[in-house]
Amino acid sequence: MPDAEKYETLVLGSGEAGKWTAWTMADEGHRTAMVERKWLGGSCPNIACLPSKNVIYSARVASLVRRGAEFGLEMDQLRINMAGVQQRKRKMVEAEHQFHAKRTADAGVELIMGEGRFVAPRTIEVALNDGGTRRIVGERVFLDLGSHSTMPNLPGLAGANPMTHIEALDLDRLPRHLIVIGGGYIGLELAQAIRRFGSDVTVIEQHAQLAEREDPDVGAALLDLFHDEGIEVLVSTHVSRVEGHSGKEVRVYAKDGRGERIIEGTHLLVSVGRTPNTKGIGLEQVGVELDERGYIKVNDRLETTASNVWAMGDCAGSPQFTHVAYHDFRVVRDNLKGGNRTTKDRIVPFCMFTDPELARVGRNETEAKRDKIEYRVAKLPMVNVLRTHTIAEPRGFMKMLIGKDSDEIVGFTAFGIEASELMGAVQTAMVGRLPYTVLRDAIFAHPTMAEGLGSLFSNVPPRAVQ
Repeated sequence: MPDAEKYETLVLGSGEAGKWTAWTMADEGHRTAMVERKWLGGSCPNIACLPSKNVIYSARVASLVRRGAEFGLEMDQLRINMAGVQQRKRKMVEAEHQFHAKRTADAGVELIMGEGRFVAPRTIEVALNDGGTRRIVGERVFLDLGSHSTMPNLPGLAGANPMTHIEALDLDRLPRHLIVIGGGYIGLELAQAIRRFGSDVTVIEQHAQLAEREDPDVGAALLDLFHDEGIEVLVSTHVSRVEGHSGKEVRVYAKDGRGERIIEGTHLLVSVGRTPNTKGIGLEQVGVELDERGYIKVNDRLETTASNVWAMGDCAGSPQFTHVAYHDFRVVRDNLKGGNRTTKDRIVPFCMFTDPELARVGRNETEAKRDKIEYRVAKLPMVNVLRTHTIAEPRGFMKMLIGKDSDEIVGFTAFGIEASELMGAVQTAMVGRLPYTVLRDAIFAHPTMAEGLGSLFSNVPPRAVQ
């Protein structure tokens, strides 16, 4: 066994929370090692957030070109060059990689590429990617292990070698017919993009609506969007088995209330959720407990059940967004400096980058009813926002939940063009604990999407007379 090398800071995983922890600790003069299995910077800049939005935007441009006549533009032909789409994406990813490598080196972080496994408290043995092993011990250990795509235990699925988002984002050739199992954020974003590039697409969702955690009106609006784009959507449909091989020919056996049917395609994408990367690395043996779903147990300061070990991001059960992982880092960083920050009651924004976008912050109606929160609701069709007339993007709506007996903003949902930017304005008000009337009475520039917030808030029903 190699002798243990001692560091003040040991970071396992270089995702959003991990890299910022390593960079910050090293910048402050702490001897820091960061262990990463494959992708420096984690999923977001390499295989997830940024690459997916890059490809999705190329698909949006293709959609706009097809609508050229609507804007008085005449074009003879559109040809999709997936190699060119991938070249654009890979150029961005390479620039991100170079940034991360330089930032890591400039900070003085020792980057160790390999797979780590705990062999003693705060001690890991790393199987190096280029051969050999190293044993690393840290005075403080920070876990940013991430997660991976869940693969259901369905007969024939593993043998079909289905794609996850990783392979789907790296397609150099278009599928003739893509079948997507899962109607959540990732599945819907990629289904729409691949359809806009020219493939036939079928989405299979076991729940009664798409984006099943959202309100029924959101699910219905997404269904209308997908139908209008020529995407076949099967809801309340359960997959029983799979035959064939993704990339050649695949058959999915599915059953709904009308019986069983077979969906035939050339490619299969599975997107039914995420599983934390916590199994098989010795966590339980060194006092880091997991919950029943495999996530690391943490308190609201992200401390694990082991002394001087913290967990952040997906593996800690935090909402699976890069912006949340960064906030996890800030909570831990500030507490190490004597602060008292927690993850309790934080306001987390959500955004799905379909076109148009779906964005939400705070509770939706489903959650408010579940939590027995009484509310008033205001809703405004996007077509009532004059900006949508100028850009021919009238689809969707905004919805605001306001306290029944107060002016508190309970939640905001927007489905429409630039929804994420509208959400940001409302989130700022919520963070500042401003009553909705402050935004209602504000002056927003004309014609902008934000101008619609004034109209929305003017529709809030009055409080009930006591």
